[in-house]
Amino acid sequence: MLKYYKTDLSLNTTKEIDEIQPDCWIDLSSPAQSEVEKVIAETGIESDLILKMLDEDELPRIESSENATLIVIDVPASIDNDRKYITYPLGVIISDNHYIITISPKSTKILNNFKKNLVKDFHTAKKTRFLIQIIINAAEGYLKVLKNIYNNIENKEKVLQQSTKNEDLIDLLSTEKTLVYFGTSLKENDLVLERLSKGLVLPLFEGDLDLLEDALIENRQAIDMAGIYQNILNSITETYATIVSNNLNNVMKFLAGATIVLSIPTIISSFLGMNVQFGVIGISDMSAIAILIFSVLASVLVAFWLKKKGMI
Repeated sequence: MLKYYKTDLSLNTTKEIDEIQPDCWIDLSSPAQSEVEKVIAETGIESDLILKMLDEDELPRIESSENATLIVIDVPASIDNDRKYITYPLGVIISDNHYIITISPKSTKILNNFKKNLVKDFHTAKKTRFLIQIIINAAEGYLKVLKNIYNNIENKEKVLQQSTKNEDLIDLLSTEKTLVYFGTSLKENDLVLERLSKGLVLPLFEGDLDLLEDALIENRQAIDMAGIYQNILNSITETYATIVSNNLNNVMKFLAGATIVLSIPTIISSFLGMNVQFGVIGISDMSAIAILIFSVLASVLVAFWLKKKGMI
């Protein structure tokens, strides 16, 4: 999808426009080949900078060409109705001929606030500031998703207190994988911010340094939260894995004790059931009752002894 936006100075609002203009924002989201070719022809930007951003595995970095600079960051994205999360690369190309282009292989919600005029002091002509604002919104997006993940962890913890189904544990492992991806992406975004803060990649204007510092703080807060939640999740997973193993040991211990107790009547009846005279046993009319009572008493005594020893 290809769209153009530009800030109207008289109204101080950003609106969608029909064609490319100086100081406009060009948004390419999961674009078709024809849309990519149109942007390349209209802006004169090297095709390599745009085409490589169609790869979902593109890593955060800064790359410069003759007439443009590409800044790549990772942004969070939801799948499966906001139940699972992954990261996608988002490229921001700032050209020397007054264009700024955002391009991503998938649609992202990070840019929606800019399109709806919900970002303070947003102006399509202020390209460096726009870039920093995008990074801040990405960091805030991570923080929002991380809070959802933490709520999911707490809910799963309550469920696991009642039962330890494989599906619940697998879901926790999936969440752990998401946190690993988030932590890695946020650290790579932090490296991009560090390079931008030196002022060697893009010129920093008045107020940009303060905004960039805010972006660093937000991003590092997200890094810390991802690390904390990952540690919590690791602890929960290990604890419940130990509980499952302990429960299995208890079941096996009970079954072993029950087998011993139930085998006593079998041993007694087998021994006394042989075709051999054993006093009055087998002669008296009360033999069967006597054997039964003796077997039950022996089983009860053995069960009591095993219970005392903590074996059942």
